[in-house]
Amino acid sequence: MPTFHYIARDSAGQKLTGNISAATQREALAQLAGQTLFPLEVSSDAPAAEPRRVRRVPAPLLAATYSQLADLLRSGVPLLRSLELLQKHTKHKGLASVLEDVYRHVEDGDTLADAVGRFSHVFGEMPASMIRAGMEGGFLEEALTRVAQFTDAQDDLKKRTVGALAYPLFLMAVGVTVVGVLIVFFVPKFEDLFGQLRERGELPAATELILGTSAVLRGYGLWILGAAVGVVLLVRHQLRTEHGRMFWAQLRLRIPLAGPILLQLAVARFCRVLGTLLHNGVPILRSLDISSDATGDRILAGAIRKATENISAGQPLAGPLAASGHFPDMVVEMIAVAEQANNLETVLLDIAETMERRTWRRLELGVRLLEPILLLILAGIVLLVVIALLMPVLKMSSTV
Repeated sequence: MPTFHYIARDSAGQKLTGNISAATQREALAQLAGQTLFPLEVSSDAPAAEPRRVRRVPAPLLAATYSQLADLLRSGVPLLRSLELLQKHTKHKGLASVLEDVYRHVEDGDTLADAVGRFSHVFGEMPASMIRAGMEGGFLEEALTRVAQFTDAQDDLKKRTVGALAYPLFLMAVGVTVVGVLIVFFVPKFEDLFGQLRERGELPAATELILGTSAVLRGYGLWILGAAVGVVLLVRHQLRTEHGRMFWAQLRLRIPLAGPILLQLAVARFCRVLGTLLHNGVPILRSLDISSDATGDRILAGAIRKATENISAGQPLAGPLAASGHFPDMVVEMIAVAEQANNLETVLLDIAETMERRTWRRLELGVRLLEPILLLILAGIVLLVVIALLMPVLKMSSTV
């Protein structure tokens, strides 16, 4: 049975310290109360258990869990019973094990926010902060509902973005495969046929290029593949370092067309998270800290943290955001007006909706243009290979 160290006062006000054996912290508190002691601190000597690592839980499942918990609590079901029901009825083994641990922590005396915060690798930081604000403000059910809505909205935007890019990426993969098969397996069959023209120096430059590329790929293909794998592994290793992550964050914002879209999505994500947290009563400094991590962009997160330092010194939010140079002028102006009108959370949510809608339209238009461009590039490369092979044939036939 675990041993708890306690600091308490007796009925005379004298401070006492000691150890007590109990199954849980709540049981230890009950034993101290039975001895007419008023506990000041009760801590376990046992080392804290490491948070259970589970595989990724799908966002729709998390959203459904938040919504179901809100419905159960709104119907009058006690919190522990609600957590027990959710844990028993979920079919995702990882989520079931996490909910079981959350149940045990709440049973031991932790608040729901603290228990959820122990598993930020599963739930994220925002739900714990919103749940804490809901518990302190007396609107826990509403906070859970909003967390579910936010999780659904973010997952929907992510799925639409990935779905829009799926077909162009498929075209690119097919194009590379087709061209590779042509050059490696089809082109070499013409090499002996063009031998005489090559000896006389009459082989067209385009044909020489295609034949040379084919020879290099056949002779050094495995080496090239190995080098490519090595480069990928090296890049992955560098991206795990602070310098590599910062370099990639700066590089991707400079990619033509894609860079501005990525930045706008990050700004929209920041506005949505910050507005949701403020709307649920989370203090602005804590909200900025959480929303900076939720942007998914290190450059933008650094600018937000710098703005947080200025806000803690008493400055408004709009000025530091404008000074960073990463926020559109329209967004900064709307935030400045909202701060003066004291409706910042509402304006931030409106900004997020507008930016996501506009960014989605730009992304959809870009994808529509990307598809014919990739088809033209693929057709052009295949046509180049065919012409390079036909030109010597036509030249030989004219000579004959």
